Amino acid sequence: MSDSIKQSVQWFPGHMAKTRRLIKESLPLVDAVTEILDARMPVSSQNPELHELIGNKPLIVLLNKCDVADENATKEWINYFKNRAVAVLAVDCKSGNGLNKYIPTLREVLKDKIASNEAKGMAGKPLRIMVVGIPNTGKSSFINKMAGRNRAKVADKAGVTRQNQWFVIDNGIELLDTPGVLWPKFDDAKIGDRLAFIGSVKDEVFDNETLAVRLLEVLVRDYPDRLTDRYKITDFQELEAYEVLELIGKKRGMMMRGGEVDTLRAAVMLLDEYRGGKLGKITLDTVGEFDG
Repeated sequence: MSDSIKQSVQWFPGHMAKTRRLIKESLPLVDAVTEILDARMPVSSQNPELHELIGNKPLIVLLNKCDVADENATKEWINYFKNRAVAVLAVDCKSGNGLNKYIPTLREVLKDKIASNEAKGMAGKPLRIMVVGIPNTGKSSFINKMAGRNRAKVADKAGVTRQNQWFVIDNGIELLDTPGVLWPKFDDAKIGDRLAFIGSVKDEVFDNETLAVRLLEVLVRDYPDRLTDRYKITDFQELEAYEVLELIGKKRGMMMRGGEVDTLRAAVMLLDEYRGGKLGKITLDTVGEFDG
């Protein structure tokens, strides 16, 4: 393996700096902010700059992709946000699971605003909500599901949405989509890795074998049963992560001339299957790491 195994993932394209400005400029237009997080890593996928950016605007957190997250861990994360007086829902934006609670939750969070509008003779005035989140957490899927039509672009890669877009949904609510924005530097290399695991950082930024090895280090330690179930491998806990990658590649028949395993092909397959939820329900952020 090369020295890149020691390097941390960093990515901050110029358009993301522009997105921060767009968020600040658009905040006066909205009544609240909805942040889409990945339920598998609720803190790692949370932009630490957001709270400073939005100030006192009401915030609703959606823990998306809960269908591929550890259910017990998701319950702990819901309590984590509730203990911080943040409205939170576990959802799956592709299937729509949990989204039936979004509008009632939104109206509860904004009940004072709704009452104020009614007192001013503006009953029924649309509520305007900014939807934010880092790349690939599911903003477009959320908007498409709520709007009932595929109006927002959706792709399983970072950097698809590039400009602010308004979408009208039922019940007098308008959603403002924003491009996914990462922060300039990941202070914790572990967070950079986790964002790369879920595809929030463009694949061109890192080495797939290096990233797959890092993912395997976590899975061997915390979810070895998932590897056994998916790849039919056993007795691998004492192996180096790169050796586990070789074992997986061999099991899948990914061999090259000379009997060597095509570890790059195995790495791409492993990352794709993790991102697609084929390894089972896995949560990488734990409340214990961040609840301090």
